[in-house]
Amino acid sequence: MAKIDIDILKLVLQRNEIDVRTIARIMEDINQEQDAILEDNEKEPPVKKQYVAILSDPDGELEGREFTGWIVQIPEEESVYTAAEKLIRAGYEYNVTKKGRRLPVQQLGEVCEHVPAKILKEQKVWVKTKEAVFFLRTDNVIPMERKPRRGE
Repeated sequence: MAKIDIDILKLVLQRNEIDVRTIARIMEDINQEQDAILEDNEKEPPVKKQYVAILSDPDGELEGREFTGWIVQIPEEESVYTAAEKLIRAGYEYNVTKKGRRLPVQQLGEVCEHVPAKILKEQKVWVKTKEAVFFLRTDNVIPMERKPRRGE
């Protein structure tokens, strides 16, 4: 459908000798409809998010072991400790759906892989890695080459 400038529409109505009050009512009605459409199209501002890595550590031993886990995002103002809770709630929500009743999820990894983004978004959690990824342990130090001093 073609879009017409409101001023052009007003001129055409006046040119066809339509009553001034009728033109005013038509223009007011058009403005109200336009305002209603603009209100419907307004989007919520995007949520600022933070990344959280959830590690799989079933034995509770971190030293000298390989780690696998998932990367998720949660709203910036929330505690990182809520990330696992949000995934669990998303799993519960998925399990009450028709597909979830047939194939329920039982682990956080299954939630990350199988639960649709729509359900995750309702819980305000966004999964960035559907499959588990490896994490590397580091001492967080960059080795520097030591330059000899003048007297050495």
